Amino acid sequence: MNKIIKKWIEPYVLLETLKKDCKLVKDFTFDGFSKNNIKKEFLKELAKENHFGLYMKNVNKFYLFSGKADIDKIFELTASDYETTEDIEKPFDMVDMGKAEAGLILL
Repeated sequence: MNKIIKKWIEPYVLLETLKKDCKLVKDFTFDGFSKNNIKKEFLKELAKENHFGLYMKNVNKFYLFSGKADIDKIFELTASDYETTEDIEKPFDMVDMGKAEAGLILL
């Protein structure tokens, strides 16, 4: 289940807080030309067991983590702060359109 975070959280704080509870395996840096190819590589890596991804607004990177983190508890999220979706593209689209701060991708 993918989680689309709508509550504003400073990107650096979100990233560093997740790194305390989970291992940052790799970050995938992209630009306008390489984004689609890098995204395919990122999604392929996400298929590994016990991995999840992070994509944030205004940051040209996809982050691959291993482990589990209770995002709701860590960031004190309420039901109105996020939405969940099975659609793998929706977190990316919502962040790219500026309608979400970040997307957590769980395959």
